Amino acid sequence: MERVTIFGDIHGNLPALEAVLADMSARGLSPDYCLGDLVGYGTFPNEVTETIRDRNIPTIMGNYDQGVGNDSDDCGCAYTSKEAEALGKRSIAWTNSNTTDDNKLFLRQLVAQIPLQLDGLRVLLVHGSPRKINEYLFADRPDATLERLMDMTEADVLVCGHTHIPYHRILPSGRHVVNAGSVGKPKDGNPQACYVVLEANGKDLAINFMRVPYDVERTAQAIEASDMPSEYAEMLRTGTG
Repeated sequence: MERVTIFGDIHGNLPALEAVLADMSARGLSPDYCLGDLVGYGTFPNEVTETIRDRNIPTIMGNYDQGVGNDSDDCGCAYTSKEAEALGKRSIAWTNSNTTDDNKLFLRQLVAQIPLQLDGLRVLLVHGSPRKINEYLFADRPDATLERLMDMTEADVLVCGHTHIPYHRILPSGRHVVNAGSVGKPKDGNPQACYVVLEANGKDLAINFMRVPYDVERTAQAIEASDMPSEYAEMLRTGTG
C-alpha cells in the first residue's frame, strides 16, 4: 500500500495551515503535495508562502498565485455578483501590495501540474482542471464531461482544488476525480480546514478527507484589522467561502 497527502487553497490563512501541518505530523503523515493558491483573501501571504518554501513542499500554481506572482489585478476568479467582484478586486490589490518580490518570484515559478504514481495508479494533480488553471470542476459535472477530461490526462485519478468543496467521484470508467477541499477558505459550510489522504493498494483506492479545527478568530480578526474586506472574516467563521 502507498499513501499520499494532498492539500491546497490556503489563501493567506496561516493559522489554518499551521493547524493542518500539525495534524499531519500527529498522524504520521507527510505534507506531500500542495495544489496551490497560497495567497489571496487572508492577510498572511508571505508567512504562508515562506512556510511552503521552507518545507520544500512540491506545489502547483493556483490562479491566485499566478495573478499575484505577475502583479496582475486579475485573480482568474469567477464572480457571481458585482459585489463579490468588487471585494475580489480589493483582495488582490491588497495581496499584491503586501507580498514581497521574492515570494512573487516563487509564485510565478510554480508548476502547472504534477503527475505521480501511487502504487498501481497513475495520479495527476492540478489546481483547477487539466485544461485550465481556473476551471471549476464541481461535483455535479456530468460524467461525460469528466470522462473527456480524464481521457486528456491518461490518468486513473485526478486530484484538483479551486472550488474549495471536497468530493470524491468514481466515474463509469472506474476512474476517480477527487477535490481536496480547502485549507484556508472552506466553502462547504464547515469552517474547519480540509485536506485529503489517498491510499492505494494496487488498483484499489481509499480516499479520506481530514477536517482540522483551527483558530478561526485569529485569521478573521487579522482581516478585520487590515484593509482587506472584512466580509472575508465572516466567510471564514461560517465556512461559506
